[in-house]
Amino acid sequence: MTSLPTRGVIALIPDACTSCMVCVQECPTWCITIDSHVEQVSEEGARRPRSVSVLDRFTIDFGLCMYCGICVDACPFDALEWRPQHDYPADTRAGLVQGTDQLAAWLR
Repeated sequence: MTSLPTRGVIALIPDACTSCMVCVQECPTWCITIDSHVEQVSEEGARRPRSVSVLDRFTIDFGLCMYCGICVDACPFDALEWRPQHDYPADTRAGLVQGTDQLAAWLR
């Protein structure tokens, strides 16, 4: 019998995120926000540079999140994953909004 992953908190792997916005579009509560910009990347031997989205900011409002896991399942690049931690108290409503650095820290 295999054990199921614990649904504690959603963690972000920033290097894997391509800012494709699939998680934002699939989230039923619209608790995910992504800000990004486009850069031109030149590769040796290529005829022209290619456009790449670069992640600037990724936030999840855990006050709105219903922990359904649709974002984790929908991410085509496995940039989101469940972590077993679940204790993240906040003194204010704004404290439940976690940004890129906080979400990446859940991986440790």
